[in-house]
Amino acid sequence: MCNALPSLLFGLLHSHQTLLKTKQLHAIAIASDCSNDPFFATHILRLYASNDDLVSARHLFDKTPHRSVYLWNSIIRAYARRHDFNNAFSHFNQMLNSNKKPDNFTFACILRACSEKSDMTRAKTAHGSVVVSGLGSDSICGSTLVSVYSKFGLVDEAYRVFSGMTQPDLVSWNTMISAYGYGGLWHKGLELFSKMQNSRIRPDGFTLVGLLSCLCYPSLLEIGIGIHGLCLKNGYDASAHVGSALVSMYSRCSCLNSAYRIFSSFSKPDLVIWSALITGFSQCGECENALILFMEMNISGKRPDHILIASVLSACARLASVGPGKEIHGYTFRHGGELEVTVASALVDMYSKCGFVGLGFRVFAMMQERNVVAYNSIISGLGSHGLGHRAIKMFDEMLDKGFKPDHSTFSALLCACCHAGLAKEGKCFFKKMEHEFGVTPGTEHYVYMVKLLGMVGELEDAYNLIQTMPTYPDSGVLGALLSGCSINGNSKLSEIVAPQLFEIEPERTAYKVMLSNIYAADGKWNDVMNLRDDIREGGQRKTPGLSWIVEGNF
Repeated sequence: MCNALPSLLFGLLHSHQTLLKTKQLHAIAIASDCSNDPFFATHILRLYASNDDLVSARHLFDKTPHRSVYLWNSIIRAYARRHDFNNAFSHFNQMLNSNKKPDNFTFACILRACSEKSDMTRAKTAHGSVVVSGLGSDSICGSTLVSVYSKFGLVDEAYRVFSGMTQPDLVSWNTMISAYGYGGLWHKGLELFSKMQNSRIRPDGFTLVGLLSCLCYPSLLEIGIGIHGLCLKNGYDASAHVGSALVSMYSRCSCLNSAYRIFSSFSKPDLVIWSALITGFSQCGECENALILFMEMNISGKRPDHILIASVLSACARLASVGPGKEIHGYTFRHGGELEVTVASALVDMYSKCGFVGLGFRVFAMMQERNVVAYNSIISGLGSHGLGHRAIKMFDEMLDKGFKPDHSTFSALLCACCHAGLAKEGKCFFKKMEHEFGVTPGTEHYVYMVKLLGMVGELEDAYNLIQTMPTYPDSGVLGALLSGCSINGNSKLSEIVAPQLFEIEPERTAYKVMLSNIYAADGKWNDVMNLRDDIREGGQRKTPGLSWIVEGNF
């Protein structure tokens, strides 16, 4: 320890300082021959990092000859927090080759960086280093690994890490319960909570938030009410983060009255609670109420973040009402939010779904930063307006920029091919998605392919494709095939498909009407009468078509 440095500066090193003050402290340390001391170097480096001056932080690190573990951790953490992952990983590799070996905080920082960068390969490599270093059962490394694996969707891997911890602390239990929540495995989350109580680990508010995040379906409302009771019993209901979790849970369970009651119990709800309520109303289809709440929030003085703005723009898209969407666009433009990629992507989607794909494309063209979601939005928007070739061109640009397409990308592409009648291109994309890009086709991809093949009269190929599905086809896939039969007047195949649809959705009149029209086109009037009588005797009726136009948008 350097005794020449005035004792007054010890306190200054441990409190936040402006960049000017930090430089003055650094100058004093140099004048006192203490700049090479790892203790002072570490604290000054952290002050530089807190002021976003990584150039000075790096210079100080490079000039310090005797580097402690804390100094290494500080520079790695500084780069990771700025999302400069290349430098963070580079310094981590240098540390591995130095005489100072990483500790549990080093690995925790690197693992979080891997998670934020979505680098699963590097995360698994770091996990191996954790085990080799003898930190496999460490609670800090363990809880971080559980969190990282859960964010990658590898819940089983997360549980394996958790099970290998000798004495998991409260944070580890909470992280694992939340991992089940992220994975939608509510029953396993509840089982783990029961084990936690048997281990005499007392839950806190974060435990209950993790449990609430597991509940995603209206059928789980009673369980949610029980957890709400635990929150009341332990006095956690007054906490903002617990309150927002309860609002979200009740919204997901389509119990908006309860969600609003909890929201109203807070005299001064914060942005998180406002966001939970507005997003809940939007996701439940109460889009007009979501917009009203958003307006009330702004009147109250709360400024929305980009995630909430994107959610509200989604509500505008579902309403097909461009007026409120344009107002929110103006709001984001005034506050600089338009440049944020999430908001810009939501604007592209909103304009496209409201019928103004040109405005959506203009927003996309102005984006300084783009990601997969942004490209998915513009491909979907162009495709839904019949601009299939332009949508494919945007897909090619996406690949040229180095972005990896996902499930949503191929859904948008195949939908574009359907709207534009591009059968050849659609077949090509369907083959490439798994063989070239490693994306396993989902039900929605089969729906688009069956619809596309039906449009060009290749019903036998469509039927054979359905037989290759890894799961039993749902009403969407079979409905697309029946629609193809209707277009092509194929009553023989329709008689095979229709009974399966009637079994899956016996109350759905549209399929019976479609089959009736196929019989009529084929001159089978007795079959038409039998189907019509069946519809009437069942007390069913065809839902009339409905269209609307919102005036005053411009």
